[in-house]
Amino acid sequence: MREPRARRSELATPASSEYMCKKAARSDADLVFLDLEDACAPAAKESARGIAVKALTGEDWGRTVRAVRVNGLDTRWCHDDVIEVVTGAREALDVIIVPKARTARDVWWVDVLLTQLEDKLGLSKRIGLEVLIEEAEGLANAVEIARSSDRLEAIIFGAGDLSASMHARVDGNFDPVSDYPGDFWHHARVQVLTAARTAGIDAIDAPYPAYKDPDGYRRAATHAGLLGFDGKWAIHPSQVPVANEVFAPTPEEVAEARESMEVYQSAAEGGTGAIGRDGRLVDAAHMRLAANVLHKAALANVRPPA
Repeated sequence: MREPRARRSELATPASSEYMCKKAARSDADLVFLDLEDACAPAAKESARGIAVKALTGEDWGRTVRAVRVNGLDTRWCHDDVIEVVTGAREALDVIIVPKARTARDVWWVDVLLTQLEDKLGLSKRIGLEVLIEEAEGLANAVEIARSSDRLEAIIFGAGDLSASMHARVDGNFDPVSDYPGDFWHHARVQVLTAARTAGIDAIDAPYPAYKDPDGYRRAATHAGLLGFDGKWAIHPSQVPVANEVFAPTPEEVAEARESMEVYQSAAEGGTGAIGRDGRLVDAAHMRLAANVLHKAALANVRPPA
């Protein structure tokens, strides 16, 4: 059974930096992942494992979900990343993030290795998984990947490597270098989101590298939230409060959802399946939308106004 978690903000932190790991623990992000992959130079990858373990076990993370992104399965580091971090952190590790997933077999490989380690170490809880969809092959197989393991809790849209895999002409913020009609990444986002919903797991939007552009980050997060994404990657602690705000329903939205459900349920008990409310039709589809709002509110601890 997957444990529901808030994932409004997922903060990336270089596992090779003790200072940044300490800072991440105080960021108020819903999830922090200590990154052994792209944020670590090859010469620092092996030593970063110990820094990550020390941070996971030694810092006070509060309610923050603790994660590590391992190196890709096609690298010489991945196997030892999983073994050393899990062996060292044990119950202090909640989630492993698998980059560049191309097929369901990639996720299966990590799942099997984790099962062996949990049994060997006698761990009291299962470690969850998240995967990055950031290769053309992975995007084509997104539904298969999302359904590949009952450990899988979320899939992340990775625009950076996907840009390279698709040979896209983008700038450093993964935006097109020239005018483009519409949302450049809309199709890929919807594929990732559809795969997540098909599997009943969370969907996380791509990073926004321009961390000194909070308005741009807010705009990108808002657009992803409107589509249905549960949260967004943050590459700097300053982006965390924006994501936490954007991906949580407002108290007024919570109050509206609760009132709609109460009015509808009362009518349903009297045999009415659709009602008029404030000049609009309200039926069973609206109850599903209201339930989504209340679920997100519960995860984010948002309450209706007094």
